[in-house]
Amino acid sequence: MTLRPAEFIRRFLLHVLPKGFHRIRHYGLLAGPTKAETIATLRELLSVTSPEPDNEGEANHDMPTVVGDCPCCGGRMHIIETFEPGCQPRHRPSALIRLDTS
Repeated sequence: MTLRPAEFIRRFLLHVLPKGFHRIRHYGLLAGPTKAETIATLRELLSVTSPEPDNEGEANHDMPTVVGDCPCCGGRMHIIETFEPGCQPRHRPSALIRLDTS
């Protein structure tokens, strides 16, 4: 398919979210508790093998780790990112999070 540049840019920008919005994937093939089964079925249908982990001994840093209960609300706290002093975090806190500076 050949598109004029303006039409390509228009179609491309349909997938760009406005500043401050986050993409949510609660639907489709990667949704819900059947995600692992769906991915396994897709790999089988496409005749693709599962990727091997690079370092078997290392923890998966993409998944949050439960570290305890919140002293304010009692909910579970998760580590979503760790970074070295002086480095910038990849994730910024949302506007709804109130930081306790005491």
